[in-house]
Amino acid sequence: MEKRKTYVEDLDRGLYDIINEDRYSYKVSSGLTPEIVEEISKEKNEPQWMRDFRLKSLDIYNKIEMPTWGPSLDDLDMDNIVTYVKPETTLTGSWNEVPDDIKNTFERLGIPQAERESLAGVGAQYDSEVVYHSIKEELVQQGVIYTDMETAIRDYEDIVKEYFMKLVPPNDHKFVALHGAVWSGGSFVYVPEGVKVEIPLQSYFRLNSPGAGQFEHTLIIVEKGASLHFIEGCSAPKYSVVNLHAGCVELYVKEDGYLRYSTIENWSKNMMNLNTKRAVVDKNGTIEWVSGSFGSKVSMLYPMSVLRGEGAKSEFTGVTFAGNGQILDTGAKVVHAAPYTSSTINSKSISKSGGQAIYRGAIKVAANAHHCKSTVSCESLMLDDISRSDTLPVLDILNDEVDIGHEAKIGRISEEAIYYLMTRGISEEEAKAMIVRGFVEPIAKELPLEYAVEMNNLIKLEMEGSIG
Repeated sequence: MEKRKTYVEDLDRGLYDIINEDRYSYKVSSGLTPEIVEEISKEKNEPQWMRDFRLKSLDIYNKIEMPTWGPSLDDLDMDNIVTYVKPETTLTGSWNEVPDDIKNTFERLGIPQAERESLAGVGAQYDSEVVYHSIKEELVQQGVIYTDMETAIRDYEDIVKEYFMKLVPPNDHKFVALHGAVWSGGSFVYVPEGVKVEIPLQSYFRLNSPGAGQFEHTLIIVEKGASLHFIEGCSAPKYSVVNLHAGCVELYVKEDGYLRYSTIENWSKNMMNLNTKRAVVDKNGTIEWVSGSFGSKVSMLYPMSVLRGEGAKSEFTGVTFAGNGQILDTGAKVVHAAPYTSSTINSKSISKSGGQAIYRGAIKVAANAHHCKSTVSCESLMLDDISRSDTLPVLDILNDEVDIGHEAKIGRISEEAIYYLMTRGISEEEAKAMIVRGFVEPIAKELPLEYAVEMNNLIKLEMEGSIG
């Protein structure tokens, strides 16, 4: 019997790669100087404390070395990155007032339709600024705040000042310091005590400008006994120059609070995705992360949960797909800082065509965090013999009264499974696609409906049999 090779196409990026003309009302010059940072702050008409914060962050950025422990970042030259591009429009609460080219982009991505059908509020960011924001009136009546970060600084300055970059301080690492200096856009959510937001809120970040960076800041505070599901989507068209994404997400879950944070990142393969996400959870609170990483040339992304209250819980569910020319270094971190805390990490990765999928995770259990429980499961699927998958877990346990489990599996698609399906009349291409879909199904079912559809479209592997 002749041996058949199976070729798996790259993800069909279709609508994600449609490029709009690079139009803007204001744009800083490339590079990173105190003058550019002051220019951004002045353009935003910020209070003096934020301007000072930006300049201090820039100073920290210049003193911290580039990380050397992960994928190479040699292709990133900050002298060539434009850190602020203001689109040719102003913030509005009406899709009709959004310029046609920008509105059509979000229409193609399905955002207005999703808002009409299944969301309680939407924020849409284009390049460096939020261009559209809305929230259902009943949530406003309950005291829920959902707005862009610029409006939050103006209207809720005391809350922002109390929480902004306190959980992820600028001296944490070089790209957080960069974020502190040039951040722009993002979302602010405040859910008052006891309020349960039944329908998700969603923000979508679209980077259109070539050679630009996107540095949105998301700050969410879920008060005692409150609950929220927040969805984040990101995409960008493909360019021949390097783009940079260095956003920051800070999540505060108070006592008995609940937050689910779902993300699909579908950046193009010229993007350096160096995002930082962190949650702190108080007594009996819960944070659930659902994460899909598909695009970018290089990703370094490890959402962290700090369980500081007794009985706090964290769950992380993630899938990564690394294709040709991609190094996706992703994972999760959990700090058990209180007794009776629990965490679960369930990570799956697929690599093909020479792509590299790396799971990098850390579980830290403090000396006082007795009777805590953590389970880590990493599964990797390689679709050929030129791709790579690595699992790099760190367990740092400072007391004995714990229940910690870690398992990792790396494998290729079983020839036996394909053969079995083929004996049932299924083509080799469809057999392979079924196995991949089955592999990611536990993650897909955790996503909200429209994102599960998007993920299945992304992972729709076009199979082509070739004799050889």
